[in-house]
Amino acid sequence: MRLDKFICESTELTRSLAKRALHRGDVTCDGVVVKNSGFKVLPQMVVHLDGTLISVIGERYIMLNKPINTICSTIDEEYPSVLSLLDIEKMDTLHIAGRLDVDTTGLVLITSDGQWSHKITSPKKDCGKRYWVELAEPIDDSLIKVFADGVELRNEDGLTKPALLDIIDSTHVRLTISEGKYHQVKRMFAAVGNHVVNLHREAVGGIELNADVAAGEWRYLTDAEIKSV
Repeated sequence: MRLDKFICESTELTRSLAKRALHRGDVTCDGVVVKNSGFKVLPQMVVHLDGTLISVIGERYIMLNKPINTICSTIDEEYPSVLSLLDIEKMDTLHIAGRLDVDTTGLVLITSDGQWSHKITSPKKDCGKRYWVELAEPIDDSLIKVFADGVELRNEDGLTKPALLDIIDSTHVRLTISEGKYHQVKRMFAAVGNHVVNLHREAVGGIELNADVAAGEWRYLTDAEIKSV
């Protein structure tokens, strides 16, 4: 990798600022000052910028517990973005893999890896998303088959994909879906004459939201969690 690109991939510096740092003699490779921006950095080399060791920031995979009244986008006049809860470098390379509504809480996955997030968000990949749901009205066992067969949503052609409904008690259920239609969980229950009071995402694929990740907190995914998608 070119040295100027290596610096940009390792820090918040732009290409022009990286070149200025090089011209000032602020960069060393294996202890030797290098001013040539086209210098090729090899994997085993040790690079310092102004005395600080730097290395390329690789792909990042993050689990965040979304609190209520936050949004899964970057710009909104009323609510803060969940991205504002992160305090890490090169935020501009991150995106949210599967969004939640402003009043929905729970697991949000954030990454810089576009191919990985596609496996989560594409309906063709059948990546299950499990929600804990509190309902306004009692529910009965007959809806297990209704949801398994697919539900007809208002203003949608065809049925939803089969969904797994697990009834906890009369007004609390767990629902696993493999799609991400607009307000899908709320609309599915509305289609059968009920109303969602509270909605919380517990899992995406094999990735479970940890109990020790409190609302508003986050952590990096483990290698096993990353590979599970």
